Amino acid sequence: MSDTVIKVEHLSKEYHLGTISHGTLYRDLQSWSARLLGKEDPNSKIDSIGRRVRNSAFKALDDVSFEVKQGDVLGVIGRNGAGKSTLLKIISRVTAPSSGAIKIKGHVASLLEVGTGFHPELTGRENIFLNGTILGMRKAEIQRKLDGIVDFSGVEQFLDSPVKRYSSGMYVRLAFAVAAHLEPEILLVDEVLAVGDIQFQKQCLGKMKEISEGGRTVIFVSHSLQTISSLCEKCLLLEDGRIKRFGATTEVVLEYLGGGGSSCANFTNLGKVVGDSFVQLLMGEVINNKQEPVNEIDIREPLAIRMRFRVLQDSAIRYIPNFHFIVPGGLYAFVSSPQKLHRLSSGDYETTCYIPGNFLNEGAYYVGLAISSYEPGLTIHFFEPAVLTFNIKDPMDGSVGRYGFGYANVMPGVVRPQLDWGVQKLT
Repeated sequence: MSDTVIKVEHLSKEYHLGTISHGTLYRDLQSWSARLLGKEDPNSKIDSIGRRVRNSAFKALDDVSFEVKQGDVLGVIGRNGAGKSTLLKIISRVTAPSSGAIKIKGHVASLLEVGTGFHPELTGRENIFLNGTILGMRKAEIQRKLDGIVDFSGVEQFLDSPVKRYSSGMYVRLAFAVAAHLEPEILLVDEVLAVGDIQFQKQCLGKMKEISEGGRTVIFVSHSLQTISSLCEKCLLLEDGRIKRFGATTEVVLEYLGGGGSSCANFTNLGKVVGDSFVQLLMGEVINNKQEPVNEIDIREPLAIRMRFRVLQDSAIRYIPNFHFIVPGGLYAFVSSPQKLHRLSSGDYETTCYIPGNFLNEGAYYVGLAISSYEPGLTIHFFEPAVLTFNIKDPMDGSVGRYGFGYANVMPGVVRPQLDWGVQKLT
């Protein structure tokens, strides 16, 4: 497997709807024996009262194959019921696959559900030792890391109270603290972090980034596309139990949102006519300061959006190019157009919008290309929404990255300008 730490091969997981076991010990043992010997389950079509069940099979995962390299931070996204949590449970060996195989190299720690590995009657302190032992830690190791776990969790005041009195957020705080301090080679985290408060989410995301920078691997399931875009370089999109797309996070997130864009779109090559009898769109692209098309930009570096269009006839019309910048979820970041408008004769033109470094916040952005005019009234000659995409990436090196601003998670807001500040002593 070389530097591959997780290899998933033709993985499938099938459930039978409406059936929990088969209702008798004989049938349960018969089914277990058949699975153990690799044979077809003779009771797979029989419900709990002995009736034949037809078309009751449901595939939570269907022929899923991918690889994860050491040090990768892999995001897993998809709609509810797509198979995300089932995939993590199989990797964690909480449940077994119906077919296929998973090869894992390294120690796995997971946080899949609120309260997993905790006993409600035990105190927080006792559950730290219980959960740590389940995850493979020795008593001496847990004792050595106890203070760090408690500090990270923030539940010191309630440490000697039974966890059945904890809120769901306190459960997650303590469970994540134990899993994170285990120092696993592979950390699996489901959407449970959403239960915690904003401060703790920032702590957790910062810890996951720290783990990945130490050469360990993180698989993170979340519905927060901004967090996925910021934290993960690779992303897996599941749909109805199958892999719809696996690759660079920006491209996968855009696929999930249905934009279908890229850093460069040439409509001439596609044979697609976009526009009207006055003006037509030829191409658009996202470029860096070397004039190269790119889909990911360092937050400190400038970028530009370039559009080429063709004016088909001479007229007195003053055309208004405009770019629509949209963030995941459909929220407009801003719309930009040139201050000076021009009457253009027939021919091909190029217009460019320049965006300075340290302006946009980190995350994915989608750009819609449009040209309109106001003579005699408003006319939209063309508008191609979310046709281009790019990702702003924070290097997070501790001196200029978001850590330098006191943030471990994505800083809030669409823009993140680097403004001039002054500090002076008054007394």
